Amino acid sequence: MAEEIERKFLVLGETWRNGGKGIRYTQGYLSRDPERIVRIRQAGEQAYLTIKGVTRGVTRKEFEYPIPLADAAELLGLCIRPLIEKTRTVVEYHGRHWEVDEFHGKNDGLILAEIELARADEVFDLPPWAGDEVSDDPRYYNSSLSEQPFGTWK
Repeated sequence: MAEEIERKFLVLGETWRNGGKGIRYTQGYLSRDPERIVRIRQAGEQAYLTIKGVTRGVTRKEFEYPIPLADAAELLGLCIRPLIEKTRTVVEYHGRHWEVDEFHGKNDGLILAEIELARADEVFDLPPWAGDEVSDDPRYYNSSLSEQPFGTWK
């Protein structure tokens, strides 16, 4: 069974920008039901269908399958609005890959970093640009940001 274990943090400042080129992502949701989130994602010249189960702590079931770009374009047209737009940059820190997402559109101004782990209790070094942890705050789930964008928060 596929399982995703990730921790998510707000990003502070600009020092995470290491000159690496980010990839533009567009993603949308066919279902935002917490029991079964169904996402379509275009990441550069790749596209995926992803199904996620209920989040328990920092763990949830995740199944991801590559799909043709043309299918992704059609499916994004069926997704609930607004779509999520972001640029993802992979940043290396102490031998680990951190994915830093800089959001655009209705979520402009939000920058999040996440790290995927092999175990929920895995120990890792926190980069100096990692701020408060928001792993347990559902407002920061991409599916939630498509429903209640960061730009609308009070």
